[in-house]
Amino acid sequence: MVSRLVFGLGLLSATALVHPAFAAEARTLQIFVSKNKQSLVVYDGTEVVATSKVSTGKEGHTTPSGIFSVIEKKKYHESNLYSNAPMPFMQRLTWSGIALHESNSVPRHPASHGCVRMPGAFAKMLYGMTDAGVPVIISDGELAPQPIDHPNLFHPDSPAAMPLLSDVELRPSIPSYTEAPVQVAMNNTAVMPMPVAPEEAKAPSEPISMLITRRTLRETVIDIQALLNQLGFSAGDPDGLLGPTTVQAIKAFKALRFTEFAGDRNLISDNLLKSLYAAAGRGEPPNGVIMVRQSFEPIFEAPVTIADPSLALGTHFLTLHAIDATAGTADWLGVTLTNDLPRETMKRLGITNQESSIISGRPIAKALSRISIPDETRHRIDALVSPGSTLTISDTGIGSETGEGTEFITVTRES
Repeated sequence: MVSRLVFGLGLLSATALVHPAFAAEARTLQIFVSKNKQSLVVYDGTEVVATSKVSTGKEGHTTPSGIFSVIEKKKYHESNLYSNAPMPFMQRLTWSGIALHESNSVPRHPASHGCVRMPGAFAKMLYGMTDAGVPVIISDGELAPQPIDHPNLFHPDSPAAMPLLSDVELRPSIPSYTEAPVQVAMNNTAVMPMPVAPEEAKAPSEPISMLITRRTLRETVIDIQALLNQLGFSAGDPDGLLGPTTVQAIKAFKALRFTEFAGDRNLISDNLLKSLYAAAGRGEPPNGVIMVRQSFEPIFEAPVTIADPSLALGTHFLTLHAIDATAGTADWLGVTLTNDLPRETMKRLGITNQESSIISGRPIAKALSRISIPDETRHRIDALVSPGSTLTISDTGIGSETGEGTEFITVTRES
């Protein structure tokens, strides 16, 4: 076992360094930044391995809160936004300009233009510890990962034991960010399953990131397009966009069921989706989705069902710290972030109840218990998970900061 030596320069008041041998072997690091405490803590599992003071964004340039990951690293970088200001040992969190970086001014109160400033020695040390993809959680108060055990969490599964997937439709996971098609697992009990090609994803040794959230208009339109194509209507590529081809296919489908859609003036409606699911023999349409990425690239997404949809899920982040492939067990750690939804957002998502229970008691377990994942999707993910894999649960969708070259970014408070 590698010895872990910490040389303290004042816990949280300055910088704590870790032995470089440990830094090279750590695989499941997480970085937590507290804006209230103006502190940064690095965890390996539940163990604190490094700490530092920081300075986050000042008034008018507040550092956003949420779930991020390191998406780019540069030993020397100059700001594209603020007069080429130097940003040594830069670790980028968003393409819009938020990063961790060295600064010679870290007064331990908000002082930056949105980034997280760190003292020079610590910034250099942290740069050497991390790889692209390491999670970074920024919040007002201090958070610390806690063990989470729940039957709905994923665990290693033998690839030979994977059940076969039902027929799938190729579709891009993020239409505006990538041209590469990915597959969508559809829960179809009426069709004989077909095998999944082994080349669909990278080797399971690479961690995956997952997002479970509510379906948006995009996912609904993608389903409508896929189902119309399956039923013989030409709706075009399932891209989530309501182009002329898709609109014409919807109108053609409705025209053949004139009585069913009499008085339905909306092009897209729950009635349309339910009718398409029934016509395709797929039962009731789902209200949630799980999306999977690996090495910043979309792999696949599949429908899930969220019970009690009028109740907020909350925002939760889980990391797979360790697995025992022989025993088929996994050690998950999790935190819950405060995420007060605006009234307009709640109305759009159909949420009428944002109870305090989503941030108190056992909020992660409560959220997981409300999520039903089809068996074929669960087994597919079980075969992919490895240490460092992450799962975000959120009401608010994929988020505008998520895109090409990122994992799932969930912003709980804008800058």
